[in-house]
Amino acid sequence: MKLICIGRNYGEHTKELGNAIPEEPVVFLKPESALIPPHAPIVLPGFSDDIHHEIELVYSIIRKNGKAQADKVSIGLDLTARSLQKELKDAGLPWEKSKSFDGSAYVARAFTALESFPKGHHIDFLLKRNGKVAQSGHNGQMLFPIEAIIANVERYMLLDEGDLVFSGTPAGVGRIEAGDRLEGYLLGELLFDLNVEKAPIKAPVQ
Repeated sequence: MKLICIGRNYGEHTKELGNAIPEEPVVFLKPESALIPPHAPIVLPGFSDDIHHEIELVYSIIRKNGKAQADKVSIGLDLTARSLQKELKDAGLPWEKSKSFDGSAYVARAFTALESFPKGHHIDFLLKRNGKVAQSGHNGQMLFPIEAIIANVERYMLLDEGDLVFSGTPAGVGRIEAGDRLEGYLLGELLFDLNVEKAPIKAPVQ
């Protein structure tokens, strides 16, 4: 299973990070090991103290008549080691280390069929941090809708049945700390409730 991620797909988020509006989808990948297991906490990695939350609509892929298409949607988290990302970008290096580390993604297990939404219906979602709304948005704010994302990605790589597409995050990203509680909502329904913990201290090798 591939985790296809789209950056800079919400204009206000792109502006808050000082990035240019892209002319086509910004694509990067996360490995399957990035997924946090169901009901497990978010564990902050030891290599960074600047991990940011990014809530996103996550679409599941099927293949129908030989073509990839999204059939269901949920929400998830794309966690980013922000200061590390800046260091890598400033050095002109790929920034997968800041995006693709183990435990850098979460996907709520409850998916909703896209065909259940009326045509043109906005899919609203939001993230609360410690009980306060930190991010909110809907798919109508996406610079590139899911159909355009799929078409662009398939110019370069095959999308397989079961792949997941993280479709970008709205404005309001911010740093998380141990002890935080993150709640994700899709259309007003709570789909995940996660605690943030520090990575355990490893005993020195004898």
